[in-house]
Amino acid sequence: MLIELNDDRSEKVRYHYPDYPIYISHGLLSSYPNYAAPVHWHDDIELIAVLSGEMQYNVNGKVLLLKENEGIFVNARQLHFGFSDEKEECDFICVLLHPILLCASEAYERDFVLPIIRNQTAPYLKLSKKILWQKEILEETERMYLIRDEKAAPLKVQSAFLDIWLRLYENIPPEVRPKLQNTDLSILKNMISYIRQNHNTRITLADIAAAGAVGQSKCCKLFAKYIYQTPNGYLTQYRLDKSTALLKDTDMSITEIAHAVGFGSGSYYAETFRVRFGKSPSAYRKSKENGVTR
Repeated sequence: MLIELNDDRSEKVRYHYPDYPIYISHGLLSSYPNYAAPVHWHDDIELIAVLSGEMQYNVNGKVLLLKENEGIFVNARQLHFGFSDEKEECDFICVLLHPILLCASEAYERDFVLPIIRNQTAPYLKLSKKILWQKEILEETERMYLIRDEKAAPLKVQSAFLDIWLRLYENIPPEVRPKLQNTDLSILKNMISYIRQNHNTRITLADIAAAGAVGQSKCCKLFAKYIYQTPNGYLTQYRLDKSTALLKDTDMSITEIAHAVGFGSGSYYAETFRVRFGKSPSAYRKSKENGVTR
């Protein structure tokens, strides 16, 4: 369940098949640090089907509770992540499907794909097995996982995607009027990009806010609303995450790594690392050398 991100917070999707834009996985929320996936977006459609347990799911700052026999459809290019404040387990299926799989011709794209992709009033749809057509979407999502390794799996998945899209097309109300672009998300992406590009230098809250051309108060409000972190908290987390690659792939000392990712001292880095990962940087490095993943 590793999620790799680009500087603009978009996900580097690792598709299940080399030649088809399809990603299918079975996940546990506990596989993410602190039971929270990183905030991200992608051009793919995302489908989540909860098998057991529950999780909170944030889409563009709106938080929903997903329980067993529920799930969610997340439209393309929406900022989202799943998490559990109480660190409770959630067992789920996650499927990413690129809309190009539905575009057999320009007419299909124009008449049936873009009306949903560009529907700004439908960034997501919570799904429940108590509603028949939504139940069918969740069951198709689960079935895609079961058949993912069959020889004709890409063809069967594309067929299932078409069935799902038909149900979405027939049940999601069309956008009635144009809606202004959410400038808050654009501002947030600019500030996140600044952090990721400058994490190894001294960064202040004023610097982060300036990257989004907003005041420090609004900067903090946007991070709190969409990411559930302070700007400095996000910066620290990003530095720690970058340091894990250096621990695994280099022979740099702990102090050298601390300075390389932007920490002022090795001792503060080690203390902060232990709080996030539950072990010291040295212990983390040793576990990776021994092939331990968690």
